[in-house]
Amino acid sequence: MKNKILIIAALVSLLLWTGCEDFLTQTNNTNPNQETFFDSDQAVEAATSPLYNYVWYTFNEKFYYGMGDGRANNITARWSDYIYPYTNLTETALSIGLEDAWGSLYSVVAQSNNVINNIQEFAGPTVTEEAKQTAIAEARFMRGTAYWYLGSLWGKAIIYERTSDLVNNSAIPPHRVTDVMEFAIRDLEFAAKYLPATVATKGRVTRYSAFGMLSRIYLSMAGLTSEGAYNGQNIATDFNRGTRNSYYLDMARKAAMKVVNESPYALMENYGDLFTYENNNCKEAMFQLQWLTGSTDAIGWGANQPIQAFFGWSTLVADGTNWGNATYTSWDLVRTYDPQDRIRRHNTIATYGAYYPELYKKGGGYTYGVTEEGYEDRCNIKKYVIGTIDDNGVSYKQSNGLNTHMLRLAEVYLNLAEAILGNNASTSDATALTYFNMVRERADMPTLSSITYEDLHYERRIELAMEGQYWYDLVRRGYYQQQEVVNYMNNQERNAGYEYDETEDVEYVKTSDGEGVATAEVKHLTLPVSDVDKGKNPYLEGTPEAYEFTEEKITDLY
Repeated sequence: MKNKILIIAALVSLLLWTGCEDFLTQTNNTNPNQETFFDSDQAVEAATSPLYNYVWYTFNEKFYYGMGDGRANNITARWSDYIYPYTNLTETALSIGLEDAWGSLYSVVAQSNNVINNIQEFAGPTVTEEAKQTAIAEARFMRGTAYWYLGSLWGKAIIYERTSDLVNNSAIPPHRVTDVMEFAIRDLEFAAKYLPATVATKGRVTRYSAFGMLSRIYLSMAGLTSEGAYNGQNIATDFNRGTRNSYYLDMARKAAMKVVNESPYALMENYGDLFTYENNNCKEAMFQLQWLTGSTDAIGWGANQPIQAFFGWSTLVADGTNWGNATYTSWDLVRTYDPQDRIRRHNTIATYGAYYPELYKKGGGYTYGVTEEGYEDRCNIKKYVIGTIDDNGVSYKQSNGLNTHMLRLAEVYLNLAEAILGNNASTSDATALTYFNMVRERADMPTLSSITYEDLHYERRIELAMEGQYWYDLVRRGYYQQQEVVNYMNNQERNAGYEYDETEDVEYVKTSDGEGVATAEVKHLTLPVSDVDKGKNPYLEGTPEAYEFTEEKITDLY
C-alpha cells in the first residue's frame, strides 16, 4: 500500500507542477496502470490519499487566506500581489492568483472524478463493496466542497463528472450558481450516506464531516432560492429581500443536529491547541488538509504546508523563508476584537507584548515587539505560525507539517445557531444558545441570553479568523442582504494604518486612512474569470446555463 501511495503522490505532484492544456481536461495521473492498480481495499483507499493534499496545494498556498481573509479585510498586505488586489477591490481578469485558484479547485474536481470513474470501472473482484463505496464517497465529499468554493467565488462553474467526455470539446458554457450548489449538496448528501461514522485512518472524513459541510452549504442555498426544495425554477431574484428560504434553513439545522447528536467530534478545551502540530487531526477537526512533514527536498512539492512562510514575520519564528512581515492583521479586525476576547486574539494575531513560549525557545520564548523591535505599527498573524525546527522539530523552509483547517466543530455549532435564528431578529432558543455559548465559553467570553445576526457575525469572524472563511460569510449574507454587505465593505477602512497605544480599549489607534481601495459595488461580490481561462473557453463570459440532473436524489438522510 505504501508503494502505491507514493506512486499516486508522485504523479499527482507532476500534474500540479507541469500544468495542463485546459483546466477541464486533466488526464488521470493518479495511476500508471489503472486496470491492475485497484486490486485490494488498501489500494482503493490509497487512491483517495492525494485528495487530502496535492490537489488542494495551490489553493492552500495563497488563495485560502488571500481570498477568505484578504478579500474580507481581515488581512492587510499592500505589497503582496496575491492579496492586495482582492483587499483593494481592484482585481481584473489579469490579476495574479485567479487562474491558480480556478485551476486548483478544478484539480480537485478532476482528480475526484478520476477516482470515482476508475474505481467504478477497474476495481478488481477482491475489492469489497464497502471499500469502493467509501472511496467514492470521499471523492464526492472533495468534489462537492470544491464546487461550493467555485460557486461562492465566481457565481457559476462548469459541472462535469467525467474528464474523458470533455477531451474533444472542453469549451462549454458554465452552469448557474444554484445548480452548482445543488450539485455540491448532492455530492455531500451521497458522502453523508455512504461514508463511515468513524474511520480507522486518522484524518479521513466521515459521514459527520459531510453533514457538517452540508450545514454550511444549505445556508448558502437558503439565500439563493425563494422557497421549498430546489427545482430549477425557485431561484431568488431579489437580493435585498432580507429573508432566506426556510426550507434550507431547516435543512442546515437538521444537518448540524446530526453532528451534535451522533458524531464523536468535540470541542478542544483550549482554543490555542487547535493550531499546534501535536494536535493535527484533533477531536474538533472534521476536515483538514493533510500535509506531510519534512523538508521539501525530502517530501517534494505539493504535499508541504507553506502558509507559515507567508505569515511568519521573522527568522526567529519561521525557518528560512518569512514573507509575513508585510502581511498582517487589518485595522478593521484589530478594532473589532472585544477587549475581553483575549484568548482568541492571542492565538490568532500577535499584539504588542504578547508572549509565546512555543516560539524562539532557545531565547526563552518570544515576546512580540520586545524580543525584536519595530512592531508597534502592525499586528502580524500568529495562527499557522508554530516556530522553527529548533522549537518543534518539524518546521522546515516552506514546510511545517501543520494541517489546514477546512471545517471544524465550532463552525458547525455556529451554523446551527444561524439556522435556528433564521429570518428572526433574535432568538432565545435553548439549543441555539447552548452551542453558541459553548464556543464563547471556551474563549472565556460571557454567555449571551439571546442571539442576533450581529452576535453571530462577530462570533464567526473572530472564531474563524485567518481560517479562510470570512469572505464566504459575507457572500452568503449578500444573497439576501446585498446592499447591506456592499455598504459594510465600504466602511471597513481597508489599508488603514494603526499603531500600539496602551490607553485605548483595543490597545491600538488608527494613524492613517487607507489608500488604493476602490468603492465596493455589487460586482465585487464575485470574481472575474482570468483572461487565461477565458482564452481557453470563451463561453465562460456567457450566460450560465441550467444543469440537467440525472442521478436520483437521496431522500433518507434525516
